[in-house]
Amino acid sequence: MTEVTAAYKERAEQVALNVCNTVMPMSDIPEGLFEAYANLCNELIEDTDLKFSAGWDALPASAKNLLPKEDFHGFYIANAWFQLSRVAQDIADMAETDDEIAEKEYNGIFTRLADASLKESVRKLKKARTDRSMLNSIKSVIEGK
Repeated sequence: MTEVTAAYKERAEQVALNVCNTVMPMSDIPEGLFEAYANLCNELIEDTDLKFSAGWDALPASAKNLLPKEDFHGFYIANAWFQLSRVAQDIADMAETDDEIAEKEYNGIFTRLADASLKESVRKLKKARTDRSMLNSIKSVIEGK
């Protein structure tokens, strides 16, 4: 489990919000998704399955030195939020009833989203080691610019 102090959690959440607001303003997010986002955020910060910790530990030192762990954690959470938004919209478009949405919505979706998001976030951070524009872009969205 990732060591989560109040400061760590606050920073990771702030980074996730900064990234989201930079790419997709939170005011544009459908109201019904906020609870799902909060649940996803809490689950990913707690890291009870140790996937984030394992992903972070597996990064080369040169990648870890680019960002503090809590910043990368927030970046990863934001990536998961974006994927959740896309999947939720797809589910809503494909399902004809609320019961179908409920059935499809929770069928292991958080786990799949988290795994895909972590893989993508790790790939981006590794690439940022040699791609200065990508690193600058990551740092910019982390700071909410």
